[in-house]
Amino acid sequence: MASSFQLGLERCLDNPPKLLCGARFGLLMNQASVDRAFRYAYDLLAKKFPGQLKAIFSPQHGLWCEEQANMIESAHGRYEPLGLPIYSLYSETRQPTTEMLHGLDCFVIDLQDVGTRVYTFAWTIQNCLNACAAAGIPVIILDRPNPLGGRIAEGPLLEPAFESFVGGASIPLRHGLTLGELALLVNADQHIGVSLEVIPMTGWRREMLFDDTGRPWVAPSPNMPRTTTAMLYPGQVLLEGTNLSEGRGTTTPFELLGAPFIDSQILAAELSDAKLPGLAIRPIHVVPTFDKFHAERCGGIALHITEPRAVRSVAATIEILAAVHRLYPEHFAWLPPPYEYEREKMPIDILFGSSRLREAFESESAPSNATIEELVQLDEAAWWRRVGPYLLYS
Repeated sequence: MASSFQLGLERCLDNPPKLLCGARFGLLMNQASVDRAFRYAYDLLAKKFPGQLKAIFSPQHGLWCEEQANMIESAHGRYEPLGLPIYSLYSETRQPTTEMLHGLDCFVIDLQDVGTRVYTFAWTIQNCLNACAAAGIPVIILDRPNPLGGRIAEGPLLEPAFESFVGGASIPLRHGLTLGELALLVNADQHIGVSLEVIPMTGWRREMLFDDTGRPWVAPSPNMPRTTTAMLYPGQVLLEGTNLSEGRGTTTPFELLGAPFIDSQILAAELSDAKLPGLAIRPIHVVPTFDKFHAERCGGIALHITEPRAVRSVAATIEILAAVHRLYPEHFAWLPPPYEYEREKMPIDILFGSSRLREAFESESAPSNATIEELVQLDEAAWWRRVGPYLLYS
């Protein structure tokens, strides 16, 4: 447990940055934006800077994480205890408008990320950086941990032709950065040019997983209920591009997969010799209460983490998809668009970051181990060299 651990939010309250002195500011946050005592960022910042907080902004899923995924939008609202407007950035707009930013001297961001490229919070932040650059408004990011740690990157870089709202920059699926570091990278790489200050955490080291911080996990979205979910998410999110259930509508989303056409025992046996480091497989049956296969009995498998630091979920999920494809070629399918506001490209392509995964499955009756290794290959040394100037933690 990290007794000296402090979030960027807590450091901001203890030692306010000069930018906030007397500044009227907006705050992008959601229900996971809490301090060690589970107090919300807007209440803490409004008390610390009386009369200065002028607007609240929320990302996908809404301020309270009420809404499900994939273009289920949140309405604008009002936070009555402070008498402030709440502007949804997952609504008719995904970028702060000129009207929303009017009268602000600074824009503050405090969001808990999950360390995976396709989680949209990073791209909401990218949109905020662009909007604030155009308006001449400086941005402050109150940093929080990458729950997967900061030592491992996994999965291929996104190819520019497949940029979308689930990937706005050429980064790996599992990127190993905090949101503050990622924002510094994007601001520089894309020449956004906004004045950007990151208030880093203290006591966080790159080898730390979220549980090492000693802080309880607060779900940043409705299907991210625990840190185990986040650890499996970089690979399991690819299921959203398939006709397999990723566990939405069950109590353990992204920790299982299934479909009515799967025999759980046969799939588990098929995977018995697969190389899935850090994971154990258990055959299951589930009946999702919403989303894919609502109210239908599905056979499938549950994934259990036995060694968190050994898990490579991208490779593991592709191994599992290959097994399903081998066993059920007449049933397995990629889902068509639209997906996250992309109406032409296949969902699996923007999730994976290229069309290579889909094409490999279409060209081989069962992708070989060599093909899978090639698909997930990442030059980690080159990645860490590229992001080196933006790393804030040892």
